[in-house]
Amino acid sequence: MFLNCGQLLPPLLRHADVPARITESFILSGYRFPNYSLAQCLLSAFRPTNETGNFWTHFLPVFIFAFYFLEPFCLEGAPPTGDPFFYPLWNYFMGVLCLLMASSMAHLLNSMSLVIREVCFFVDYGTISAYTVGSSLAYYYYIHPRAGILELRIGRHNNTHQDPSSSSSSLSSAMPEFSVFFETLYIPSSCLVAIICVLACCNTRQRWRTYRYIIRTLVFLLPFLVASTPIFYRLLHSSPYLPTSSSFSSSSSMTQFFCRHCFWLVVSALFNISKIPERLSPGRFDIWGHSHQWFHVCTFLSILDELHMINGEVRAILLHPVLVVPPATPPHLPGPTLASTYGVMLVLQASIASIIAWFSWCANSIYKPQGVQLEKEFLTKRHLKCH
Repeated sequence: MFLNCGQLLPPLLRHADVPARITESFILSGYRFPNYSLAQCLLSAFRPTNETGNFWTHFLPVFIFAFYFLEPFCLEGAPPTGDPFFYPLWNYFMGVLCLLMASSMAHLLNSMSLVIREVCFFVDYGTISAYTVGSSLAYYYYIHPRAGILELRIGRHNNTHQDPSSSSSSLSSAMPEFSVFFETLYIPSSCLVAIICVLACCNTRQRWRTYRYIIRTLVFLLPFLVASTPIFYRLLHSSPYLPTSSSFSSSSSMTQFFCRHCFWLVVSALFNISKIPERLSPGRFDIWGHSHQWFHVCTFLSILDELHMINGEVRAILLHPVLVVPPATPPHLPGPTLASTYGVMLVLQASIASIIAWFSWCANSIYKPQGVQLEKEFLTKRHLKCH
């Protein structure tokens, strides 16, 4: 298949034969000139280019993620898949799915033109930001310090029922310093930070290009810190669950998966900034094994551990004997609704789409004339070489 694709597609080029705009540091060969048709781009997924590995390392994980995502729906006694309890989980799924698909398609289709290349990566940055808000929704409803806790049915020291008002007051005293942030500012803050990230990352394609990899990596550190505040709180304070063996198991699993999630994010950032291994041997890792492929692998491993962490908390809420699945009774922490989950994501996506449209319009005015001229020069050079 790889041999047949090589015969049907234009020859691959070295970094000196393509516009400087599309070259990557320390990658010397395997480039596609930005004049491919859609069919040629799709076919190039089966041809060894310097983008082939970038495509497959985020396309294949879609199926792995989907497989593990279905786990909570198979739990005994779980609500139907369309139940409001699962709204945040579905939003998280859509965020991850869009991230993986946009990333893989951006690397596959970016050789259609200089303008389309810019648009592809603008969409890529937008889906990363949307994913962080999808994570925030899942954290809010499943890992929030009061997630799933509507009323305590069993006392800490005896098996008698507590008065609802005393139960509510004990919950309020558990996190007084963060209650306002968690319940009113957490999701809006995540959305605001996501929009800032899209603006900053899109700007790195038109300015700040010398430090673009550092800026993009550091910019996405901010939404991680904001989104992870419920987890930091849970790790630094006592568990909201009653001290049973299942609660301790849930807390331990969350700590383990979150630490692994952070580890893979740090490793992916190091690959993205350092450009190792190709920096150590330019030209040797042009097709397979360069840093962006390892970056993709590590980011997916971080997402997979995050999914396991969220699934573990969903399992604890569904199966823990003293927890009530929202919104069975009027809780202090409101249960998920269409407006608070899908509505939030819809407004965010509309905002991101408008930002992408603006930057795409700017890119079209800048790069469309350049692309026409560069293609003429490329065809002239190739004609001269043939003669």
